[in-house]
Amino acid sequence: MEILSAASPDGAPVSIPGRAFDTWKATIRGDVLTATDPGYDAARAVWNAMIDRRPAIIVRCLGVADVVASLAFAREHGVALSVRGGGHNISGLSMCAGGIVCDLSRMRGVRVEPSRKVAYAQTGCLLGDVDRETQLHGLAACLGFVSKTGIAGLTLGGGFGYLSRRFGWTSDTVRSMDVVTAEGKLVTASEKKNADLFWALRGGGGNFGIVTGIEYGLHKVGPDIIAGGIAWRGEEAPRVLALWRELMADAPPELTIAAVLRPAPPAPWLDPSVHGKPIVALFICHTGPLARAKKSLAAIKKWGKPVGDIVQRRPYASQQSLLDATQPSGRRYYWKSEYFAGNESAMLDRVADHGARIRSPHSAMVLFPIDGAINRLPNDHSAVGNRDAKTVVNATASWESPADDAENIAWAREAWNDVRPFSTGGTYINFLTEEEGGDRIRAAYGENYARLQTVKRTWDPQNFFRANKNIAAG
Repeated sequence: MEILSAASPDGAPVSIPGRAFDTWKATIRGDVLTATDPGYDAARAVWNAMIDRRPAIIVRCLGVADVVASLAFAREHGVALSVRGGGHNISGLSMCAGGIVCDLSRMRGVRVEPSRKVAYAQTGCLLGDVDRETQLHGLAACLGFVSKTGIAGLTLGGGFGYLSRRFGWTSDTVRSMDVVTAEGKLVTASEKKNADLFWALRGGGGNFGIVTGIEYGLHKVGPDIIAGGIAWRGEEAPRVLALWRELMADAPPELTIAAVLRPAPPAPWLDPSVHGKPIVALFICHTGPLARAKKSLAAIKKWGKPVGDIVQRRPYASQQSLLDATQPSGRRYYWKSEYFAGNESAMLDRVADHGARIRSPHSAMVLFPIDGAINRLPNDHSAVGNRDAKTVVNATASWESPADDAENIAWAREAWNDVRPFSTGGTYINFLTEEEGGDRIRAAYGENYARLQTVKRTWDPQNFFRANKNIAAG
């Protein structure tokens, strides 16, 4: 290979001498792939099939030394660098066109210290990797709703899931992070070490370095809980959403209920008569004592005439993967979301209306509660902020064919525009699509944005890490 064509962080063409590439490649323990290598197309594929970028080089790192070497090579030759963890993010920014992808997906080690109630996880881990190891000890990290999501993107963007009403944002439960900085140094970020960096990483995404390991505080959860899903016909949506609002207004921290409006999939737990027709479902997770949880949920199970009910005693880990089938890799995805300070009737009516007008059998309107522990900390506790929000509403368009892009994107935008007047003005950074930069990124951080710019100037003044929801140093 005489010359390898690549791109700079600004998109300008860069030529890498073949001898330099070969010398560097020999230092990497993992796989180094270019467009002519077997496995390149599989390695560049991410969860959202709308993302189709061709990096110059993909480095499938086996350890931190590979990460450091990849960063150094990118800087030496002026090549753009992006970082891939689980590859599950809606925007697909982990794949940079023409650059070097530092792929951490083979770094999936998890170490649990039950006596300290902590787990250390490498950042190629998926949520299910961490759940599997922590549940051996009846412990859980505060993670998200889909087990195939990567821990890195989830955590660096804040993160929320079934345990957030009890314990806060995922990032609130982080004890420390191992980071490779823009200068190629290895540092630890915690409340006692590099506290400014630690503050920014808890919500500020990949703007400040490559996080290679995360230490989570764990909580006693499971192994068995009362949880699952219960569904009703779509025409019941207004009444079910009113029930959901009432339930969440007085819910104990141990109870989280996500509301979903969508066409019924051909799932065996749903009555065949509703397959393909609109339904409204509540996905319920009660992590309190089993007897109390069962008693607490009895009234919900008896409400109306459900067309499916799998709320039962089950392993916590099974609840964590219950929604995996709704988010398979390789579909086309487009999301629009907002934060809301409450659940006003008019807003819920609009959610129900757009839930009934979904264009694809895979799309949904989803409401996630994020009140409780998240709201109890001050807004500047960490970069993620938005602690005035009680609910996330997400219009999740999902479909198969590129020919259907326009109508599905239009549905998501229409739904978002219709509910947005009720928004706090904030939005969840992990749900932003690639097209949403500038003002939307500022909205995601609110009053914390200026402080993030200060940290950016300290740790990455040249904005080397820009293949992300970018925060300009200013």
